[in-house]
Amino acid sequence: MVAQTPPGWYPDPSNSSQQRYFDGQQWTQHVHAGQNPQPQKSALESVAELDLTGASDPGRLQQQVQAAGAQSAGPGGGTLFTEPILIVNQKTKLIELNNEYSVYNQQGQQVAAVVQVGQSALKKAVRFLGSYDQFFTHVLEVRDGYGQVMLKVTRPRKIMKSRIIVERADGMQIGEIVQQNMIGKINFSMQSGGSEYGQIRGENWRAWNFAIVDHTGVEIARITKTFEGVMKTMFTTADNYVLQIHRPLQDPLLSMVVASALTIDTALKQDSRGWG
Repeated sequence: MVAQTPPGWYPDPSNSSQQRYFDGQQWTQHVHAGQNPQPQKSALESVAELDLTGASDPGRLQQQVQAAGAQSAGPGGGTLFTEPILIVNQKTKLIELNNEYSVYNQQGQQVAAVVQVGQSALKKAVRFLGSYDQFFTHVLEVRDGYGQVMLKVTRPRKIMKSRIIVERADGMQIGEIVQQNMIGKINFSMQSGGSEYGQIRGENWRAWNFAIVDHTGVEIARITKTFEGVMKTMFTTADNYVLQIHRPLQDPLLSMVVASALTIDTALKQDSRGWG
């Protein structure tokens, strides 16, 4: 395989029954069992979920950081949990049948991907026809560059308020992010083991920007929605966010803070668009 081949999972040259990850330069030690072929998408799904995002532009990502007013205290460690600034961009599609996000650091390098899993054909049909899917259960997997799951985030079906369950890849629960109110500026409580570790406080009625505070009320991070562009705003439901973490955090707070930025759009699904 030549160096021009893009990074990704490919049939293992030494074992055709499994796949091996190629990092763009060489084969790595990361392997997994060969997967069954994915169900063929219908023509409607293929058109509706056509990805319009295109390649990431480091210059545009820098503009998002600047627009959010985010200032980094350091370069970061290059992983999802060691970066002080994370840029969360939802993939732009004609019609969103599965939530998908790309997560970048401030240098424009992708550090994670967020993929919605477990969507049945019925759920996709409901989503295509209206916004009733906001009442269904949504499951997101946060994956690293090798496709390995780092976090699993579940928003159980809701009637009024959202609740987000944050788990490790092995299924062990880290904590919950629980919506506190429905009217006015939306707030969430970050809870683990029966204790509150902090809150996520909406700063405007559109629920676009949030201050994240610890249990003492001190701000430790901030989520800022950035402008997607006129065409993207008018004709799609894709959103972009920047997470700025002000100081090093430890689990369970760290995982819940990161998960909050990756799932805030799912927790507060916006059914109407506007200039806000």
